[in-house]
Amino acid sequence: MTDEQRAGEVIEACTTNFIAQCYELYQLPPLGGLVRTRDSDLELYGVVYNAITAGLEPGRRPIARGKDELNEEEIFRSSPQLLKLLKSEFSILVIGFKKENKVFQYLPPRPARIHSFVYLCTPEEVKQFSHSFDFLNILLKSRLDILIEELVAATLRQMSQVYGAEKHAFLVTAGKELATLLSSDYGQLKAILKGLKYESTR
Repeated sequence: MTDEQRAGEVIEACTTNFIAQCYELYQLPPLGGLVRTRDSDLELYGVVYNAITAGLEPGRRPIARGKDELNEEEIFRSSPQLLKLLKSEFSILVIGFKKENKVFQYLPPRPARIHSFVYLCTPEEVKQFSHSFDFLNILLKSRLDILIEELVAATLRQMSQVYGAEKHAFLVTAGKELATLLSSDYGQLKAILKGLKYESTR
């Protein structure tokens, strides 16, 4: 594919999620963004649920260096080595895979491979994947270090961006699916729908 946009490289993986490191600091995909990685005959799909920029050495936190600088850019100009001492990483929850050009919205038979490239999904890939809302089951039942309501709303907002004039219709359909899945948890449903309300009016 000529329009592939590489977001990073897998550095840790298990069945349900994987972590990728960016090649450049702060070049992180958005919260809820749909990404993919290859594993032989599979394309694994996931949504970004966390991101972090920290020092390369575990347990060694960066120290403040800008007391005598006019702005943040001057810190890196005066200490260019800092770029090699920091890293940006993002965590991905696996929500499906593609095999033989067919999309499945449940966990793949094996995890991502270390050093596999991670790509931002193209608008066409997002549309193909979001044709079904079965992935919402995985999102809603996940135990992550983020409010699930925030992640679900962010994911649907990101997906809606590729639908152009049909964005509102996409969000309405997603809202109806959530109403069915969360019929016994009005509080969680209300929180997610509140996160979608602004996007549906843009």
